[in-house]
Amino acid sequence: MSEFDKKVSRRHTDSVKWDSIKETYQRDDLLPLWVADMDFLSPVGVKKAFENYVSQGLFGYSTVSEKLYHAVINWEKQQHQVSLTKEHIVFTSGVLSSLAVAIQTFTEPGDSVLIHDPVYPPFSAIVESNHRQLIRSQLIEQNNKFMMDFQDMEKKIVEQQVKVVILCNPHNPGGRVWTKEELSQLSELCLKHKVLLFSDEIHQDLVFSTNHFNSMLTIDETLSQSLITFTSATKTFNLAAIKNSMVFIKNPKLKEQFEQRLLMNQQQDINTFGLIGTQAAYETGREWLSQLLPYIEKNAATATSFFEKHLPQLGVMTIEGTYLMWLDFSAYEANDELLEQTLITKGKVVLNPGISFGPAGHAHMRLNLACPEETLLDGLMRIKKAFT
Repeated sequence: MSEFDKKVSRRHTDSVKWDSIKETYQRDDLLPLWVADMDFLSPVGVKKAFENYVSQGLFGYSTVSEKLYHAVINWEKQQHQVSLTKEHIVFTSGVLSSLAVAIQTFTEPGDSVLIHDPVYPPFSAIVESNHRQLIRSQLIEQNNKFMMDFQDMEKKIVEQQVKVVILCNPHNPGGRVWTKEELSQLSELCLKHKVLLFSDEIHQDLVFSTNHFNSMLTIDETLSQSLITFTSATKTFNLAAIKNSMVFIKNPKLKEQFEQRLLMNQQQDINTFGLIGTQAAYETGREWLSQLLPYIEKNAATATSFFEKHLPQLGVMTIEGTYLMWLDFSAYEANDELLEQTLITKGKVVLNPGISFGPAGHAHMRLNLACPEETLLDGLMRIKKAFT
């Protein structure tokens, strides 16, 4: 039996994924296949590193160690062919808070920021809560995969005087791993119109064997001067609660401006567990990750086959990476509120409503595959029950 087959109860642990259901839906008999963390134990090496730290009994201020810098640089080089130096790295408390800081640093209220549609909901929330103008470019569905509409993007960049494009690479919720050719075209577009590119690459390690992740940092050296990349070990190794991420900025001027904003917001200090967990994950977690990826890929195949057999009209997007599957329920229910309620009341299963990812998410839901196979099969049967 795989270690990922082990069912670990997360109820009554203050888990957002498991314990917020009762407050959200006023019932506690629902199976959560929504919030994007995993129901798997993190690598043993991370747990041991935390235990060693706790055992000393002292929890004062911490610095960023040279070993942590080395672990990050080594991981990015070996896993993704990204060349970094210590001077390119800023440690922060999270990708989303860092994205908000970047928006505040490099745009002004009223400036236009372009995102894709559908895409991870906090992108739009960050843009709008900071009083920037949100511009959406709808992705095209082609051969059961999302594609960027570069013609639409360029039109909106010009007409709306877009200052920043935010990319989700790999894509959440579509599970798309963008090709080097696609990213090169995006790079050319941003350089042509002197637009900053913010690339969220938190899912960089969660890519299936037949695909290859390309960081924007490997696409064009010229682009690196107008590029800010965000990533973290937390998504890869199921460490969301430790609150640590890395921002890679090769342009010294942009880095200085970003760090100055962090100081203005008093966001420069990092949770010590985040520093320890990140270092331990990158130093000891490679074998764990090599076993995780085929397990999630198998879960994706299981879900795809199940839907083809039992809900043949359900649209299932091809998943190339992440552990998130994008489902089109429009053949079964076109009302977004009713779709969610049908899954809740008839199926007793919780997925993420697609409409929260943007207007193009209408009649869609997002399914989290990062759970033991037994849990997934239970969830699939619940979805089937809701619509048969």
